[in-house]
Amino acid sequence: MAFMRKSKFRHVFGKPLKRDECYDAIRITRTSWESTYCAVNPKFVAVITEAAGGGSFLVLPLGKTGRVNIDHPMVAGHKGAVLDIAWCPHNDDVIASASEDCTVKLWQIPEDGLKENLTEPVVDLCAHQRRVTLLVWHPTAMNVLLSTGSDNLIIIWNVGTGEAMMQVEMPDQIYSGSFNSDGSRFVCTCKDKILRIMDTHSGKTVQEGKCHMGSKPAQCAYLKNGLVFTTGFSKMSERQYALWDEKDLNEPKTIEEIDSSNGVMFIFYDADTNMVYLAGKGDSIIRYYEVTDEAPYVHFLTLYQSNAPQRGIGFMPKRGLNVNNNEIARFYKLHNNGLCEIIPFTVPRKSELFQDDLYPDTASDVPAISAEDFFSGKNSEPVLVSLKDGFAPSKKEQLKVVRKSNILDKMPAKPQQQQSSNNADAAAAPSLPPSHKHDGIDLKELQEEIIELKNKVRRQDKRIGELEARLSALERNSEEEEGGEVA
Repeated sequence: MAFMRKSKFRHVFGKPLKRDECYDAIRITRTSWESTYCAVNPKFVAVITEAAGGGSFLVLPLGKTGRVNIDHPMVAGHKGAVLDIAWCPHNDDVIASASEDCTVKLWQIPEDGLKENLTEPVVDLCAHQRRVTLLVWHPTAMNVLLSTGSDNLIIIWNVGTGEAMMQVEMPDQIYSGSFNSDGSRFVCTCKDKILRIMDTHSGKTVQEGKCHMGSKPAQCAYLKNGLVFTTGFSKMSERQYALWDEKDLNEPKTIEEIDSSNGVMFIFYDADTNMVYLAGKGDSIIRYYEVTDEAPYVHFLTLYQSNAPQRGIGFMPKRGLNVNNNEIARFYKLHNNGLCEIIPFTVPRKSELFQDDLYPDTASDVPAISAEDFFSGKNSEPVLVSLKDGFAPSKKEQLKVVRKSNILDKMPAKPQQQQSSNNADAAAAPSLPPSHKHDGIDLKELQEEIIELKNKVRRQDKRIGELEARLSALERNSEEEEGGEVA
């Protein structure tokens, strides 16, 4: 008789909400980049959408379910398709977006959601030379964001000052990445099929090893106790998962084949329960496992299956769950028909009391250290909070003040050229008082921009004139040389 491992999570089951309790009629992006297209937090759900002439994404308050109007306001400031979005773990109103236009933008979402299109980011992060494909927030340091792009660069930003604090060039395109619990290490999978662990202070690769050998993108997640979980494909295109020890990436602790489907499997990890959920793109299944320190280390629990494939998927942080219903996970599943279906996962219990064993203290929205602390070499484990009475955003007012001075007031300085614009033009233009605004537009600022553009056009005209003169001189010289040879 086969021995059945005991686990309090063996009977976790997912039950989708009714259609009218979900979000409907969303025009989900058609980009082919392997992204989840969806990001959720305890206040909002964000979905990357299809947009003409640029990139945009929807942000919907959790409570406002139902049909989404075709003219619903969007975050629409990118010039190319949006490829990834990520909510700040320490401020539920701040979201970062990465795009084909080579930029990362930070957005402040109004407290009660968007009332009109948001086109002005709080800060633009510009350093990538090619499209930006992945965003990962530091788990414990305030305002520290990591981005990767098709230029094979990993960049760590201080969002509060808009500065790229570290750039690390990798040998190939990065597919996925994850910080460990204190943010001192970062693991990533690459197109060259190597799994690498990087020290986030020095940028040096501290461990590397061959990962899944198939050609499709592998995914990775840093687990507790120095473990790394990956999904990928074998040479025969079988889907696999593997568990690795951060100290030695030469051999996995365990590797298992799952099936022969071809969708990339995204990893969602719950550090509190040590459960791993796998959701494959184009699959209609969410599998879940418990990771323990006894062989075979990764124990299959069960799976959630429906009849509709997932186009994208979002995973709610623990502090956004309903502890009164013993909800231990919640997924936001994007369907091909524009539905965003909400699937709570619960553990059935008879008692109505708070279940301490299901809800150990979880990461709060309070950062453990500042960006300055992190960039000076400090690390810290997350600040934990009990969910016994449900999660309440901690010290919201106080944190907002810190965030405001850190993120929202430090706009990048204007370029020097713009500040010292052409004096003659400035004199010729009618002067306006600094605060003179019309329909919310600062006319003085607009005027400065026009002057700078005029200057730019003049400079370009001058440059074109010089190049034309050189070209005609070269043509004359070559004609003279030809004439001399004929004579």
